[in-house]
Amino acid sequence: MRKVSSVFWITLVLVILAVLFGALTPEGFKAVTGDITAFITTSFGWYYLLIVTAIVLFCGYFIFSPIGQITLGKPEEKPEFSRISWFAMLFSAGMGIGLVFWGAAEPLSHFAIDPATAAPGSQEAFVESMRYSFFHWGIHAWAIYAVVAMSLAYFQFRKGAPGLISATLKPIFGDKVNGPLGTVIDVLAVFATVVGVATTLGFGAIQINGGLAYLFDIEISFFVQVIIIIIVTILFLASAWSGISKGIKILSNMNILLAGILLVLIVIIGPTLLIFNTFTDSIGAYLQNIVKMSFQAAPVDGELRGWIDGWTIFYWAWWISWAPFVGVFIARVSRGRTIREFLVGVLLLPTIVSFFWFAAFGSTAMHVQKAGTDLTGLLTEETLFAVFNELPMSMLLSIITVILISTFFITSADSATFVLGMQTTYGSLYPPNMVKLTWGIAQSAVAIILLSSGGLDALQNALIIAALPFSFIIILMMVSLYKELDKERKELGLMIKPNPKPKRRNK
Repeated sequence: MRKVSSVFWITLVLVILAVLFGALTPEGFKAVTGDITAFITTSFGWYYLLIVTAIVLFCGYFIFSPIGQITLGKPEEKPEFSRISWFAMLFSAGMGIGLVFWGAAEPLSHFAIDPATAAPGSQEAFVESMRYSFFHWGIHAWAIYAVVAMSLAYFQFRKGAPGLISATLKPIFGDKVNGPLGTVIDVLAVFATVVGVATTLGFGAIQINGGLAYLFDIEISFFVQVIIIIIVTILFLASAWSGISKGIKILSNMNILLAGILLVLIVIIGPTLLIFNTFTDSIGAYLQNIVKMSFQAAPVDGELRGWIDGWTIFYWAWWISWAPFVGVFIARVSRGRTIREFLVGVLLLPTIVSFFWFAAFGSTAMHVQKAGTDLTGLLTEETLFAVFNELPMSMLLSIITVILISTFFITSADSATFVLGMQTTYGSLYPPNMVKLTWGIAQSAVAIILLSSGGLDALQNALIIAALPFSFIIILMMVSLYKELDKERKELGLMIKPNPKPKRRNK
């Protein structure tokens, strides 16, 4: 593997050390990550709220600015992928497993188990549950991905820089990014990617296990989840071996097809009118409260503060920890699109789909709960299958869901091995298969260790910890990107304000 960079070896050593620590002292690993997470959420919750809101405003500026005309590539360059395949790939890589895992469970939790402010099971809790679900999975999440992807695509495809996180900071640090500083930046990005993707692989394995338990009475256990991870690892490595234009593209299109079938079935056989009414009403509630939710830190309400830490701050950390992986991948498949088309596509389309997904699955779960079937005592991974159990065609719905989770699982891991390979081979668009194989195995090992050391608690702790250092890099990327784009705007004569009217000459 002579093409690999020092980033590969440094990060690999860090990953191995983390895996050994978790394997040898799982309780100690859980305790340490728990303490660090408690410190971060208590001390930096306000910071996460501010930075994510700033990212949304930053992206919004470029949509309406003349800068939006600039192409993420050479002038006149055409996109490599069709809009449908492009959307399918960015959506599958960005949120696939998470939507299936939380689509019914999160609204149900906000409604009947632990509402933010309303009484459990009340009409207020119903409305509040959808509003917060939309908030957590909407524009804020995709803006984090978008700003990283836009920066990478601009510098790589328009300026000819290598596809590395460090390369996007050259306007600030100059040639220093080619030395130790750049190595530190790229190591942080790669390590955050490994932890973020491993966490989602853990979620995927847990829910596949939950589905198999419901379908075939297979026990929910760590051993079964390890077997699932091993099988899926073999499958996604086989896909990664075939390259981005084959394996990932085919799987992503399959994901969209399966997700579409499942969504249509739920709308038809579920509470159809409630779903459409909830979707419409919740968009209004989301837009009315988006500013308040974006800055809500609850400084004098300890109970609400704890809720925000456990949900909103966790999600913002989750998206940030995934940003280097999803950002690099979205940048790779977005070459040739204008900044405006890119941002509208990345921010709005996935957001609308996510909103309708939560309206469909969340409304159905809460409808089942209100009808008398208590879902509150179930494990998170069992919730969706328990909802299906109360609907017609439950077996078909469950089978489609298990297949969908598996394909999302494979696509996310497949995309991540490509991104990790790219980031550790000097930004190569075609990283060697052995490098991808190494990172694929490393991701799976971290997922297994995180599961063994405390399940979802350890997974969530690892996410929040990995996100904090990378959030500072995102701030630098925004400064660097604006500096370079504003410079090009002036060179191209793209005006933010119209030229003043010429003064009349005195006759």
